[in-house]
Amino acid sequence: MSLFHQIALSCLPGIGSVLARNLLSYFGNEEEIFKAKSKQLSKVPGIGPKTKELILNHEVFRFAEDELKFIEKYKIRPYFLTDKDYPKRLKNCADAPVMLYFKGNADLNSTKIISIVGTRNATEYGKEICKSLIFDLKKHNPLIVSGLAYGIDFASHKEAHKLAIPSIGVLAHGLDRIYPAQHRSMAEKMLDCGGLLTEFMSGTIPDRENFPKRNRIIAGLCDVTIVVEASIKGGALITAELANSYNRDVFAFPGRINDEFSLGCNHLIKTNRANLITKAVDIEYIMGWSTEVDTSTITQLSLPINLSGDEEIIAKILSNKGSLAIDELSFLTGFQQSKLVHTVLGMEMQGILISLPGKVYKLV
Repeated sequence: MSLFHQIALSCLPGIGSVLARNLLSYFGNEEEIFKAKSKQLSKVPGIGPKTKELILNHEVFRFAEDELKFIEKYKIRPYFLTDKDYPKRLKNCADAPVMLYFKGNADLNSTKIISIVGTRNATEYGKEICKSLIFDLKKHNPLIVSGLAYGIDFASHKEAHKLAIPSIGVLAHGLDRIYPAQHRSMAEKMLDCGGLLTEFMSGTIPDRENFPKRNRIIAGLCDVTIVVEASIKGGALITAELANSYNRDVFAFPGRINDEFSLGCNHLIKTNRANLITKAVDIEYIMGWSTEVDTSTITQLSLPINLSGDEEIIAKILSNKGSLAIDELSFLTGFQQSKLVHTVLGMEMQGILISLPGKVYKLV
């Protein structure tokens, strides 16, 4: 496939995941899109006259040429929506970015990926939560994701770095700059253990509207979103809402009822948008991370099994697909991973399915 044409497709104004998928489905690959005739483009749902003209006149090619030179010069790793290495969890989101740019050495498809978000005005209470939470989660070898912003974001990256836990900073601008500039030193350290990820091309500045877009990557990239401290409005609550819309598990630490930077967390808990947690062991329990099952001793039952409704859904999907990773199974069933983990655990105990390395499941 042509990286040049992939970048060009991502440059087209108004082309999001849905339209990109429509174009790719219709023409087969990104190169054929730019070879298409006007009549062919008119048949693609969602392609209006303005976008059609941009494709036909190749106006985005000069931007693609500049970006291709930039990523080659600075050894940036591009991920196009159809690439096999594109983050699987994010690909399952309907509004996943067409193109991602990554600099670093982390695995964006790690077994356990956790986003930690919160207020830019972190208190000592919030920073202490980050410190103890990340320390207790270290044994699970997680990948920590946040936004490299002031406050809870920076505290998360800082604690992860101290413990040699990889962390990803998701940016609201291109990889030719760091915002805020005061965090450049930490960003450079993260390249050795983690990395920087963005959907924005070089030259893109951190405009206000880019931050909600950034937040959907933070939410979609992960199994779990944890809100440490948050006011009643702000990016952390937007990220939590996005995670809920992607059917991901959301957790929040409660705080005092009159504390401005606990109002958001308390609201998420009160409205059942987040599980209440006070320490890492709560996450381990809800997500099933604290449970180890010896599948070598499990044998299939000889008697007919009466499956519950949820178990039947899982069994039918695995019967058709063969074997699936936990995040793919979560997407196809529509179950949150915490619910899914407990259900498949029961099915393992009954000998209906087995788990393979990498949290992959298949029927016995």
